[in-house]
Amino acid sequence: MHFDLIDLRLYLNVVQAGNITAGASLSHLSLAAASARIRAMEAAFGVECLQRSRRGVSPTPAGQALAQNARLLLQQVERVHHDMAEYAHGFKGQVRLLCNTAALTEYLPELLADFVHQHPAISVDLQELTSLRITHALRQNAADIGVVSTAVDTHDLYTRPFRDDPLVLVIPQDHPLAQEPALTFADTLSHDYVGLSANSALAVYLEEQALHAGTRMQVRIRAEGFDAVVRMVARGAGLGIVPKATIERWQAPPTFRVVPLNEPGAARKLVRCTRSFEQLPAYARALFEALSTN
Repeated sequence: MHFDLIDLRLYLNVVQAGNITAGASLSHLSLAAASARIRAMEAAFGVECLQRSRRGVSPTPAGQALAQNARLLLQQVERVHHDMAEYAHGFKGQVRLLCNTAALTEYLPELLADFVHQHPAISVDLQELTSLRITHALRQNAADIGVVSTAVDTHDLYTRPFRDDPLVLVIPQDHPLAQEPALTFADTLSHDYVGLSANSALAVYLEEQALHAGTRMQVRIRAEGFDAVVRMVARGAGLGIVPKATIERWQAPPTFRVVPLNEPGAARKLVRCTRSFEQLPAYARALFEALSTN
């Protein structure tokens, strides 16, 4: 069996035009050459692909299947040409990356700095959103890559592990809850909190969880970033919830208590995700791979 990309493009042009003469013209072939190519292709497949009539041609059921597969093959060939050109000339483009608060603050700064340093022609449009809004954006093709918590539904997205990201409760040393070995989020909701900024994805998530528990968080003051939350908690301003990673990199002598949160949502994991890895531009695939767990 022998046919080539010229045959496939010719066939699609003929189907689109509805006659061989116009299809040959679109393919920059003579009518005789086009007719010979189509007959040879039908002979190779052993099936008639075009129904001929005085009005022109139309695809047979086999011809419809051929047209569908020909489009996919030609799209893939175009993709290969595009990707190879990017490798030849260097990646170039902008990646829209959406992430939650913990990823933005704790894990991405060094990774993204290294990536843009290594790829001068690629820029990253970075935005913080809740995990739920990130998955919606990916499904609507409004973003290339997301970093989300496994607490949200990602069954229809392409996902790979990113980081373990458990949340912990930070408590002033002289607080009534400071001696508890473990607490649920509901146990704490009658006490004052140091919250993150109102636009923070984690702040939105925690306040939604409080509403699900039938109450509201008592946020006395808001801080910009996890470090600021911990510093305010250490001075007795209230309770705080931060990623365990924040505490692990804390260098000053601790003047606060860290208590595990006995909640399924606190033992969370982060994943990197996209709508379709294969459909990402090469420069976006490069960033997706750079955000590996290694």
